[in-house]
Amino acid sequence: MLEQDLKTQLAAYLERVVRPIHIVASLDDGAKSAEMRELLEEIATLSPKIELSLDGDDTRRPSFALGTPGHEISLRFAGLPMGHEFTSLVLALLQVGGHPSKAAAETLEQVAALEGEFNFETYYSLSCQNCPDVVQALNLAAVLNPRIRHVAIDGALFQDEVEAREVMSVPTVYLNGQVFDQGRMTLEQIVAKLDTNAAAREAEKIAAKAPFDVLVVGGGPAGAAAAVYAARKGIRTGVASERFGGQVLDTMSIENFISVPHTEGPRMAAQLEQHVREYDVDVMDLQRAAQLAPAGADGLVEVKLENGASLRSKAVILATGARWRQMDVPGENEYRNRGVAYCPHCDGPLFKGKHVAVIGGGNSGVEAAIDLAGIVAHVTLIEFDASLRADQVLQRKLRSLPNVTILTSAQTTEVLGDGAKVTGLVYRDRVGGDSHRVVLDGVFVQIGLLPNTEWLKGTLELSPRGEIMVDERGQTSLPGVFAAGDCTTVPYKQIVIAMGEGSKAALAAFDHLIRTSAPAAAGAVAEAV
Repeated sequence: MLEQDLKTQLAAYLERVVRPIHIVASLDDGAKSAEMRELLEEIATLSPKIELSLDGDDTRRPSFALGTPGHEISLRFAGLPMGHEFTSLVLALLQVGGHPSKAAAETLEQVAALEGEFNFETYYSLSCQNCPDVVQALNLAAVLNPRIRHVAIDGALFQDEVEAREVMSVPTVYLNGQVFDQGRMTLEQIVAKLDTNAAAREAEKIAAKAPFDVLVVGGGPAGAAAAVYAARKGIRTGVASERFGGQVLDTMSIENFISVPHTEGPRMAAQLEQHVREYDVDVMDLQRAAQLAPAGADGLVEVKLENGASLRSKAVILATGARWRQMDVPGENEYRNRGVAYCPHCDGPLFKGKHVAVIGGGNSGVEAAIDLAGIVAHVTLIEFDASLRADQVLQRKLRSLPNVTILTSAQTTEVLGDGAKVTGLVYRDRVGGDSHRVVLDGVFVQIGLLPNTEWLKGTLELSPRGEIMVDERGQTSLPGVFAAGDCTTVPYKQIVIAMGEGSKAALAAFDHLIRTSAPAAAGAVAEAV
């Protein structure tokens, strides 16, 4: 199953293991079991430390467990971990084999010290770029702590199980039989939910930090670029970020970042964080800003966090980015992750053979409809305007697909459901005024972005759309406070533009520090005396 180059690369990785790896597969007579057996037999030939057994008795078939003698590890893959999840398999092999994780030592100690019984099950799809972070985090936790057990389950392969549990969004994580969380999560976020005292301890640490020269709020492309440019000036730089990478984490394919022909969002997000951490930057993860206070007599701007702690800095760069815009219609929130979705790449495979709608006729909406048309039985694309707004090449591709219906001048007014999941939607014909009902299993919302600036209202100047007003240097209406990226009025929300704006804001902040810290002119001092 594996190409020779990949085998060579994997064999090189497996040279790092320091203890035996036992793989126990539970198979049946199906085609997927045959594929799994082929994959595992190929992997077993790549290292003398790997022992493969095909006599497993797990009820999920095909599946396989990873373990090592003398250590109680409960880690299992149900389904073939290919696609985005192949990296999860490689990391699991290395970690079970004793190769140390690169996660922060403090986090690893927290995981190992967790008490209780934790039986985790993660439903993923092979096309989901958010799922590997969750699978890898819980796999590592299972390696570190014998009280933590984890099974990663391919939802598309175990469709009966998915339908029985009404899983309609990935990743969905169950803990001890109950839904634990949905969506992307890091190991730190998982530990914070399990260790109830972790947030309080982190708030105490943050509150004790000395003031920064430049504090960046946000860890997307704009925030990362700002942090790098500020740190290179040799000044005390901090980054407070809810999730490093921002919207990039939710981007499947990036093909227009100059000099990089193709990459994927999660990979770029990891590279952004790695680049920032190469400098002396204080990165504070899982921190959400709640309030901004202008500089007082001490010249320090204050950023208050949701956990109650505050950070102070001589200059602040706001790079809080944006999030998917919601329709704000009845039923949308009620059926979120129960048929209402915002990531077609992640959740599309769960709707195989079903009828879905895509809301939005811009590039994102049309691309989503094209992708989904190859998976689902039928796609209905609903656009508010009289015509689609996507690039013509995308429109031509969409119109060539036989299982797509396009509705324009249509306003979605309600998402319908049976209390457990989506059953359809209602839209109003904006020309005739009549309302129509469409029977559906899922609704994918792709109607643009909303800036993450609600916490700034009344503090600095915002546009009618909620974007932070900035000048050509990234300066906001507050002295010493700059902004960059998708949260600002700068047009064209693109990664490359956000990075440029973040870099510019950092340079402007540094210039601000120089000018505000310069001693007064001799004449001005004499006159004051």
